[in-house]
Amino acid sequence: MHSLKFLQQFISNAFSDAEFVNEPLQLYEPIAYTLDIGGKRLRPVLVLMSCDLFGGEINKAVYPAMGVEIFHNFTLLHDDIMDNAPLRRGRETVHQKWDINSAILSGDTMFVIAYEYVAKTDPELLPQVLNLFNDTARKVCEGQQYDMNFETKSDVVIADYMQMIRLKTAVLIACSVKLGAILAKASPQDAEKIYDFGIELGLAFQLQDDFLDAFGDTNKFGKTIGGDISTNKKTFLFLKAFELAREDTLLKLTNYYCDKEIDRSKKVEEIIRIFRQLKVDEITRHEIENHHQKAMDIFNSLHFESGKASEMIGLMQEMLGRER
Repeated sequence: MHSLKFLQQFISNAFSDAEFVNEPLQLYEPIAYTLDIGGKRLRPVLVLMSCDLFGGEINKAVYPAMGVEIFHNFTLLHDDIMDNAPLRRGRETVHQKWDINSAILSGDTMFVIAYEYVAKTDPELLPQVLNLFNDTARKVCEGQQYDMNFETKSDVVIADYMQMIRLKTAVLIACSVKLGAILAKASPQDAEKIYDFGIELGLAFQLQDDFLDAFGDTNKFGKTIGGDISTNKKTFLFLKAFELAREDTLLKLTNYYCDKEIDRSKKVEEIIRIFRQLKVDEITRHEIENHHQKAMDIFNSLHFESGKASEMIGLMQEMLGRER
């Protein structure tokens, strides 16, 4: 079993060796810029690690793995436009550095490039791979639409939110691990099981992200604490707080989230205080652990050579233990 460090370097080298700049430069330079920002390359590493887990050759999985990462970055590029976000991973977003029209068109082209990379796979497996990728791409877009709907919808409940993050976040993680299994020619049963594993891992991963937005360490988390609170984002914590709050606390929550003139730092401080008062932090940690345990139960039911589990388990811990 290849180590996590080896797989991270392997996929990083693959992107370094790839050439994304072409003519016209105005179209391709934003693509190269986006992919150069990098990040943890979590999803392509999951493809390679899953392939390795089931005894496949990672050299045969590298292009589809890159395709998944290119698709993921395409979604981030378009998300940044919709959110009017100025920064992504500490650098100017594409629509800020260039303009909105360039960002839209470059994003569309990234979508095409992602398909080109995913299609570079064993012809025998290509129908399965494309069916999975098509289904995933559609669901991610559905999740983004639900997320946008929630901005103006007043009756969102936790079940709605969990379905939204399942589509927007978890299905791409599930796609990554199932793609690796398919490329390794794992049994259909194991391919389905590891998809379910990816869903549970993805839900835990997003809930952890929600938790860290309110209770993380800025230096370790890499983001400003309270971003979701300041933008009134309907996260698990937000919805749970409104579900539990009564009378004066409910009135305070409502006022803080409706008052557009309130100082940002005061709002974040007071909302986090209310979250703690309602034990939303403890409830969220419990929910994260619940999905983590479900993922582990599924993982332990898979069929692979003994001794190959440690790297995947280590990656799970890294995903869910960024700050605890």
